[in-house]
Amino acid sequence: MLQKSDVVHQYLRPKKAFPNVWCPGCGIGIVMGCLVRAIDTLQLNRDDVCLVSGIGCSSRMPAYLDFNTLHTTHGRALAFATGVKLAKPHMKVIVITGDGDALAIGGNHFIHSARRNIDITTIVINNMIYGMTGGQFSPTTPADSYATTSPYGNKENNFDIPKLAMGAGATYVARGTVYHVNQLDELIEQAIAKRGFSVVEAFSNCHTYYGRLNRAGDAVKMIEDMKKNVIPLKAAAKLPPEKLEGKMLTGVFLDLEKPEYCDRYQELIDSLKGK
Repeated sequence: MLQKSDVVHQYLRPKKAFPNVWCPGCGIGIVMGCLVRAIDTLQLNRDDVCLVSGIGCSSRMPAYLDFNTLHTTHGRALAFATGVKLAKPHMKVIVITGDGDALAIGGNHFIHSARRNIDITTIVINNMIYGMTGGQFSPTTPADSYATTSPYGNKENNFDIPKLAMGAGATYVARGTVYHVNQLDELIEQAIAKRGFSVVEAFSNCHTYYGRLNRAGDAVKMIEDMKKNVIPLKAAAKLPPEKLEGKMLTGVFLDLEKPEYCDRYQELIDSLKGK
């Protein structure tokens, strides 16, 4: 019987890409394991899977996995992924991105990909800071939190990723954390299986910058805090507002059906050909 680690190892490029660049204790590796198990559970042919990323800590993930992969420019992963999907509509196209890559430099691509409802799964690994480039604040850094570019506290409000995705038109939106691994496995699996633009926020820790600058503790402390501060959506629905203050909600926020962009585009082509 295969162990979970054995499943992950089957999809790695150990001779070409390792050791990895992630800090010891980083949660991005946990998300990578969840992604691999989701693909394996769905029994997808690896030649029919394309992983696309931009720039940042999380965006190094496709380099380590043995699929079709594109490591693209900062914030442009969804633009490249859209091209892949339109050229090869049968492929499962999955974008791996971080909070800065997806929502700052790539924010315009994010909202318009959601608006089109193109069949791409986007996994936004949110560690609330720019980890690779030195700990600058990002669009998800909470107000008054510290970063190297906000030494007196961040005075901007932060994005709520599920609300942004739902408002822009995505058809599957979910959030999990690197502490709740089994749930994150299932959320990513559901997102990949969805026909349409699906978004999973994978909340992770950056103890190297965010944790150190905000005295949030080491990797173990930050991941343990996810257990304390997370409430599943179903449980939250039964609680009064005062019980939800300062808590993070996880689960499936949205799952609905809408016409998918590639299908509509093919219908247009067929109609012009007189089919």
